[in-house]
Amino acid sequence: MTRVWEWNRPVTVREVLEDLQKERSIAYTTVMTVLDNLHQKGWVRREAEGRAYRYEAVSTRAAYAAALMNEAWSASDNPAAALVAFFGMMSPEQRHALRDAVRMVQGDEPAEPAPAAQQAERAEPGAAAPADAGEADAGEVPAAGSGDSGR
Repeated sequence: MTRVWEWNRPVTVREVLEDLQKERSIAYTTVMTVLDNLHQKGWVRREAEGRAYRYEAVSTRAAYAAALMNEAWSASDNPAAALVAFFGMMSPEQRHALRDAVRMVQGDEPAEPAPAAQQAERAEPGAAAPADAGEADAGEVPAAGSGDSGR
């Protein structure tokens, strides 16, 4: 799937084979079998082109990752605890990306936070300028594990 996602276009078994052979020896039939299995599982669609097929991802890598996270979260007997544990595993950069994603979904702010000076200009008159961009505002996902965890 990684090769199909990287190219972001329909690919043939031969193209994937030639790309993989740059790193290791692999048989044409192995690549063909894997792509056929991915098709049967619904991860790729294929269209005939002569005697071969062109394979294309059904969803993006991001959508696939989101589905995996949703599946794991839904399987938990305590979803809130699972989320807290997951947030605790995140790096500061990942928590920042999570905050940005929540803002985008809520429609609160643009994906890229404005510099502090611009944020201060948008604030209500007399309101204090926003503190450190890494701090959670009301309604945001808190930065779990932000205390000293030895990491």
